[in-house]
Amino acid sequence: MSRISTIMLLAVSLLATSCHQERAGLQTDGGRGGDKAKKMFQGIWIDMDSENIVFKVEGDSIFYPDNTALPAVYKIVADTLIIGNKGLRYPIRKQTDNAFWFTNPAGETIRLKKGDNSNNELAFADDKPQVLTLASVLKKDTVVMYEGERYHCYVAINPTKYKVVRKSFNDDGVEISNIYYDNIIHVSVFHGAEKLYSRDFRKSMFAKFVPKNFLSQAVLNDIDYNKTDKDGIHFNVTLCIPDVASCYLLDANISFAGKMTLEVKEY
Repeated sequence: MSRISTIMLLAVSLLATSCHQERAGLQTDGGRGGDKAKKMFQGIWIDMDSENIVFKVEGDSIFYPDNTALPAVYKIVADTLIIGNKGLRYPIRKQTDNAFWFTNPAGETIRLKKGDNSNNELAFADDKPQVLTLASVLKKDTVVMYEGERYHCYVAINPTKYKVVRKSFNDDGVEISNIYYDNIIHVSVFHGAEKLYSRDFRKSMFAKFVPKNFLSQAVLNDIDYNKTDKDGIHFNVTLCIPDVASCYLLDANISFAGKMTLEVKEY
């Protein structure tokens, strides 16, 4: 073998060794991330560019500084961070004891460094996720005159303990799940002293009108009197995904015979 060939072979060998060392901890346990990668991943991680706290890793869970966000399970398999039960995957570009770089779904490389300030723990002081209630108990009362007849409409919004999970991405492209309480809304219509209609509206009533993926993240936001015409008394029903400008508007029409029909008006 020539001297030049020997030098080239040595250079390639050193390069391969260097790459292997950089990925140390990610290729243990038969090609899986293994215990070493998991151990290096523990701690509070900060975005190197913005200096914002991104998450804390403790055991098999990732915790977020947003106290309305649910913790997420994770695992490291080969060169990939997998977050959540559905397994959203983030390719790992670099992992050491103090650095963790990954690619988010937008194709951006997010560079994190391990936080060494004890005050960072204050961002995780609330260890139990806060559930947001989007409405307080609210009663609305409307009197309607139509063709000489008097109708009285009651709407009562009642917050429940039924949880709705909304998925979104934070500024670093990491998926988080926020939790909210849904509402049950009662509607009653009287014609004079006669009760024409009375029912509790729940989100599940709209499964035939709203896509399943939207409905699972939406709350029954409001029901409001709209108008009265020859078909009956119309109410606007809104189903919205919290903190997102995304709602379905439906018409709930209660006929003068006390029958209710639903129709999608807008999305």
